[in-house]
Amino acid sequence: MQEWITALGGRQEADDRVAFDTPDQARQALDGTVVTPLVHLGALDVIGVGADKLLQGQASAQIAHADGDFAPLTVFCTPKGRMLANAQLLRVAEGHYRLLMHRGLVAPLAEHLGKFAAFYQAKLTPRDDLALIGLIGREAPAMAEARLDLVPPAAWHQAGDAELQLLTHPGPRPRQLICLPAERAEALWQTLTEQAAPVGNGVWCLQDIQAGLAWLTPEHSDALLPQMINWEALGGISFKKGCYTGQEVVARAHFRGQVKRRLVRAQLEGEELPGPGSPVESAEGKAVGEVVAAELDAYGQAEVLAVLSTKEDLGPLSVAGQAFKQLKLPYAVKRLDPEEMVARG
Repeated sequence: MQEWITALGGRQEADDRVAFDTPDQARQALDGTVVTPLVHLGALDVIGVGADKLLQGQASAQIAHADGDFAPLTVFCTPKGRMLANAQLLRVAEGHYRLLMHRGLVAPLAEHLGKFAAFYQAKLTPRDDLALIGLIGREAPAMAEARLDLVPPAAWHQAGDAELQLLTHPGPRPRQLICLPAERAEALWQTLTEQAAPVGNGVWCLQDIQAGLAWLTPEHSDALLPQMINWEALGGISFKKGCYTGQEVVARAHFRGQVKRRLVRAQLEGEELPGPGSPVESAEGKAVGEVVAAELDAYGQAEVLAVLSTKEDLGPLSVAGQAFKQLKLPYAVKRLDPEEMVARG
């Protein structure tokens, strides 16, 4: 964990987890504005004259869409279409792209892309020297604008320059993600906490769950097709671009309707948080799915994202003995072309 977080009262609980002593943190995000270090996320820079061509051949996004305004979702797959990592793609400058993803997948993806980088005169650099800060709440956009002198962009867009980027993520409350050099993080944090309560990054992860947004972790790398986390419904797959690794399998699954598992959102009747990969079980004890993410909500109950069989009637379900109540996703599970997102701005 970066030193600026501990200096400001943060407490490391795991490599991807930080906590603060603020009471009722998830509830504060409902009623006010909170700020959190996004220690579960990491950044990988791809730089060079052929960086765009390298990414074009490996990512599900149309790289030309990452133009310094639109910052599309994307995914990297094996030849069999299984996801190695999913990410948000930023264009930082000419020949300079940045991928934001779960921190545990930065090094493995860098190693994977490194097999091809030399052919494109591209360099891959994990950015441990950057800080990622999240703002959540009604005043988050106004605070970001006032403190950064940047107008918050639309969802999945970016603002800023080569040193600092401001992103907007969807969720039940307004959310801003700030990416900046770590040496500037402490000063920014101190100004933000004048109006926003410091909270653990689990509050941001809860907002991801409620947004139906699953970030792949090492637990599920090389295990799922992109459609199994509804990635095409979030605009994370371009079906109009040329070939990329895994494209044939991903396209076939889409056009032939061969996706047998899908991401669902649910609430558990209990306070026990299941870990990633925990089975979702039928009344007969048969595993029909598995948990991808889980957090406690503002009322102390566990909310989860799980990849579940698409069979129509699975009957009563449970996770670790806790009843599994499926909730509505905030989007339709149908294809959303990123080209359409670019056109409407």
